[in-house]
Amino acid sequence: MREIGYQIVAISADRPSMLQESLDKHDLGFQLLSDSSMTAAVEFGLGWQVPKSMVQKYTTYGIDLDAASGQSHHLLPVPAVFVVGTDGVVRFQYVNPDHRVRLDADVLLAAAKAQMARMPQSESSE
Repeated sequence: MREIGYQIVAISADRPSMLQESLDKHDLGFQLLSDSSMTAAVEFGLGWQVPKSMVQKYTTYGIDLDAASGQSHHLLPVPAVFVVGTDGVVRFQYVNPDHRVRLDADVLLAAAKAQMARMPQSESSE
């Protein structure tokens, strides 16, 4: 994606200090932002309320939503991928509430290349 001119930005529900731990452990090669308040996710229509029974079940797996986000809202984002032009227009989107099903990298790359080809020359060279 970077090789064809895209900037990659990931948004996580984890609080900034948790993200820093990930950045320290892994050379991610992209910008990682925190939306621990879930404001952006809700505005994008991607935030969902985790039922109390599921919050309790998560704790049995060692997942503490409150500790991860630093909040007690019990919201999580639906996994999503967006290709956005420099004009702010969403040119491709993939949203799947089943977190186990992720967008294939080859599909994303093909969609990004197709959108790059459709952009006016001045936008694709920025």
